[in-house]
Order: sequence, then structure tokens, then C-alpha cells
Amino acid sequence: MNIFKELPELIKAGVITQETADRIRDYYKNKRSSSTNRLFIIFGILGAILVGLGIILIIAHNWDELSRATKTCFAFLPLLIGQILCVFALFKKPDSIAWRESATAFLFFSVGASISLVSQIYNIPGNLSSFLLTWMLLCLPLTHVMKSSISSILYLIGITYYAGETSYWSYPSSESYLYWLLLLIALPHYYLLYKKKSESNFMIFHNWIIPLSVIISLGTIAKKTDELMFIAYFSLFGLLYLAGNSSFFTQQNPRNNGYKILGSLGTIVLLLTLSFDWFWEDLRREGFQLNQIISAPEFFASLIISLLAGWLFYLQHKNKTLSDIKPLALIFILFIVTFIIGLSFSIAVVLINLYVFAIGILTIRNGAKQDHLGILNYGLLIITALVTCRFFDTDLSFVIRGIMFVSVGAGFFAANYWLLKKRKTKKTNE
Repeated sequence: MNIFKELPELIKAGVITQETADRIRDYYKNKRSSSTNRLFIIFGILGAILVGLGIILIIAHNWDELSRATKTCFAFLPLLIGQILCVFALFKKPDSIAWRESATAFLFFSVGASISLVSQIYNIPGNLSSFLLTWMLLCLPLTHVMKSSISSILYLIGITYYAGETSYWSYPSSESYLYWLLLLIALPHYYLLYKKKSESNFMIFHNWIIPLSVIISLGTIAKKTDELMFIAYFSLFGLLYLAGNSSFFTQQNPRNNGYKILGSLGTIVLLLTLSFDWFWEDLRREGFQLNQIISAPEFFASLIISLLAGWLFYLQHKNKTLSDIKPLALIFILFIVTFIIGLSFSIAVVLINLYVFAIGILTIRNGAKQDHLGILNYGLLIITALVTCRFFDTDLSFVIRGIMFVSVGAGFFAANYWLLKKRKTKKTNE
């Protein structure tokens, strides 16, 4: 049905006024225009990247036959074209997001191509870490000068790769503490997106990429007291979950809330990992010394992130009752206590299993209370994951294990059937 064709009939029948009809037309025209602009931006960025790659491939095909001077000219050619496009977009098309983002994307990759080509032509020594760092530092101004979100996203991906290359794949020869400074420099653009374009697709991408980048890079801090990183990661996931429960994110579509989803999944995965006894046995054998702990970078990371998470937890719950506290929001505090207990007592693994079970039950209860099948099934999946872990971790007979799985499966069916029946009854009564 074409709504524009129906409007005259609705006006004639007195269902709507002419003013309302005009507003409806304006709404759908703006919506259609917004959708067209979004596609134009996406295809513009993809087109710029493909053109850049095509130029590089054409040059590469005849590379060995060129003189050094010609090679140098070709090495700077994409960079020159990219700068011309950015200047054109900045002064001639200042209001065109498609022009600005596509030109910036082209220039971003041109910088990397030029660095690598010049290094190859003149045999300049270096490694991947220094190449990535130089590339990201040179492209950093693009985000602020061009006000480009695609440049910000590529920059975040680049510094994450830099952190991994420096500390994961080159360990223990180098460290990537510089990553945290590079991340802070990128945050002003994220704040501008939050203030001016909080519902844009670029904002949604940042809501996923920033927490993912921090999660990936936090492990680069680990040196000698790796066990403390579990506290750091639990506090980080707690911080992300609490950030995802802020008033801004609760008004967004749930799938756009990368903070809450990653915080929740990360907490559950860590709890399930530590529900086995191997970690706690190793922890009791370590014999940590106080001076060793307080001087470790893992300790400072755990302390700073835990304080930030605790501060955010206080701000969100200072005027709420105990029943209003969501179980996942409290886990990072409980884990710190459990970790201290686990240094001396084997009961820590029992507490972890109880936490997982309690979270699953409370999530199921919350899903039933909100009449939300997704939340209810998420709670059931948590219980299923816990039962599966215990399947591989106990000396129970196969009969008892089979009964456990049958019970969980029956619970899935019964809970979903009850909630659907409840919805049907509610609709009938209305």
C-alpha cells in the first residue's frame, strides 16, 4: 500500500486533516532521503577503498620494470590524490558526509601504502609495530580536521592491531603502553558523536569497536602476576555492563548497546572458565608476596579499573534498593572477595558456581517479569552452560548427567511455553 495515494482519501473521509497529511508526507520524504544518504555514504567509502586498492594493484603489476625515481613518484601519487580529494571535500562539499568520509578513507589507506612503498624502495629497516604506529599517528589529524568517523574507526582498529602486534606477538621484547594514550586521543571525536549524532550508524560502530578494542588490549598489560588480570577483566566487564545500563544506552536499540552485551557475555564466560578447579589450585600454589603484587602493572590496572567500576556502580545505585541491583552489576565486587578467599581456601570454586547459577535463575526471573523471551532464554542458556561445564568436570554417572540435561531441556520448554501462554491469556483479556 502506497501511503501517499491513501492520504487524499483519508482527508476526504475526515480521518486526518490537511496539516496532518502534510506532516506525514514530510516525515516519509525525510526518512527516504536519510536512507538514500546512508547508502550513498556506505558505497562512497567502499568505492574509495576499492579505487585505492585498484591503483596499488595496477602499479604493483609493473613495479619491477620501473626506475627508482618513477617508483617514488608512484609511491606518493595515491597520497597526493587523497589530499586533493580531502581539500575538495573540505572546501567545496563541506556539508556532504559521503564526500568527506570517502575522501578520508582513500587518504587513510594512501598514507599506509606510501609508507610501505617508500620503505621498500629505499630499503628502510623497520617492523610491523613501528609501521602501524607511524601510520596511525600520521592519520590521527584526519579524524579531527575532516571530522571523519570512518577515519576514527580505522584508527581504533589500527591502534588495537598495534597493541596486539607489540605486546602479544612480540612479547617479551616490547610493550604497548602507548596504546592507552593513543586511545585517549581518539575519544574527543567519540564525545562529539555522542553530543551531535548519538543515533547515527557511526556512533553504533564506535559503541562496539571501543569496548572491543579495550578488551583485546587490556591483556597486553600482563607480565608476571597474570592471575591479577582476572580481577582487571572482571572489573572491566563490570564497568562496561554498568556503562551499558546508563540512561543513554537504555534508550537505544539493545543490539546497538555493545557495552552491555560485551560486559554481560564477558562476565559469564569468565565465570564459567573459573568454575573449574584448575585455576584455584594454581592460585593457592603461587605464594604471592605483597611487595611483588603492589609493584606489578597488573595490580595498578586492576586497582584503577575496579575503582572506576565501583564509582559508576555507586552513582547508579546510591538511590536504589537492594532488589533493584542487577546481579551482573555486582559480580566484579563479589569476585574480588572470592579471589582473596581463593588464595587460601578451595571454597572459592563453589562460590563461582553459585554465582553462575544465581545469575541464571535471576535472569530467568527477570525475563518472566518483563515478559521478554530473549532475556528468559539467556538465563536458561547460562544454566545450560553451567550444567555442560559440570558434565566434563565431575565423576557423576552418565545416567545422572543425562537427567541433568533432560531437566534443563524440559526447563527450556516449560519456561517458554508458560511465557507464551501468559502472553496469549493477556491478549485475550484485553
